[in-house]
Amino acid sequence: MSAPRTTLRRSLAAAAALPLLAVALTACGYGSEAKDDDAKKANVSAGGKKLSSDTVKIGYFPNLTHATALVGVQEGIIAKELGGTEVKASTFNAGPSEIEALNAGSIDIGFIGPSPSINGFTKSKGKSLRIIGGSASGGVKLVVNPKKIKTLDDLKGKKIATPQLGNTQDVAFLNWISEKGWKVDARSGKGDVSVVRTDNKVTPDAYRSGSIDGAWVPEPTASKLVEQGAKVLLDESTLWPGNKFVITNIIVSQKFLDQHPDVVEAVLHGSVNTNKWINANPDKAKASANAALKTLSGKELPADVIDPAWKSIQFTDDPLAATLDTEAKHAVKAGLLDETDLTGIYDLKPLNKILKAAGKPEVADAGLGVK
Repeated sequence: MSAPRTTLRRSLAAAAALPLLAVALTACGYGSEAKDDDAKKANVSAGGKKLSSDTVKIGYFPNLTHATALVGVQEGIIAKELGGTEVKASTFNAGPSEIEALNAGSIDIGFIGPSPSINGFTKSKGKSLRIIGGSASGGVKLVVNPKKIKTLDDLKGKKIATPQLGNTQDVAFLNWISEKGWKVDARSGKGDVSVVRTDNKVTPDAYRSGSIDGAWVPEPTASKLVEQGAKVLLDESTLWPGNKFVITNIIVSQKFLDQHPDVVEAVLHGSVNTNKWINANPDKAKASANAALKTLSGKELPADVIDPAWKSIQFTDDPLAATLDTEAKHAVKAGLLDETDLTGIYDLKPLNKILKAAGKPEVADAGLGVK
């Protein structure tokens, strides 16, 4: 594998870092099927094979775009594949914090967006992580105040929020601005459009107060703004071939992958089975994700928020590697990422083994897989 030539600029990583949510939960079963204490003590997987680790620490966001993890843990589908290997789950509110946890060994596997995945890979010179599967596509929208903005051209001179400097939505919006022929300084956000970096948790308040005129944000933040009277002006999926782009993928610590490939494969089995269940039971899955959000945040999403948000997200095992490569190029173009060699960021062999056994088509790594 060739190592990356350069890394993300330190100032970007520092600016993007946000605090870790101290929210944790544990999943140890799949309904009544995983209550056999003897099986747990024997550390036996669902297939009857003893696994190499007693625990696996999984990280994800309390977001609908991470519903594979929310539902997989909530319903015990991932735990079922692990048998006696205990799932220890932690939630985060920012990609940099999750990458830090992965590097520190606080988590082994993470559900996370493409930009922090690229960041973690390049900063470690390709040694800290691998992307091992897909999770979700879509679920990102440009929503605006319809009284101030009626067309896309009306964005000029307005204040539009993105979640944080250099995150996946920030890069996408900066690239869109560039393709409009407008100028914005990527770091300060100043220019023909004012890009205001605002935590998703406070974006609805910022919109309500009038301090922003709109936002390029993931779900459910977009639908929360619509509930307040905002209008969807653009769905980002329409900018991508086939209306698909990676919003959430699955990463693993390289150390954990090397030491416990059987556990990684079991988690991937659980992810594939979860996505299958979500797509076959969308209403039940939506309710399960909402129940998980209530457990994590103390509040579930109302129907007029979760219903439109859920419809805009596609759950897929395919990491859509070509779109991650494109997103990296957009970050380079914006001046937020130095020219980088991403060869080796993917290791899709375990996932393709599972897909092939299930009679499903294998997925591609866009030439960025381990050699």
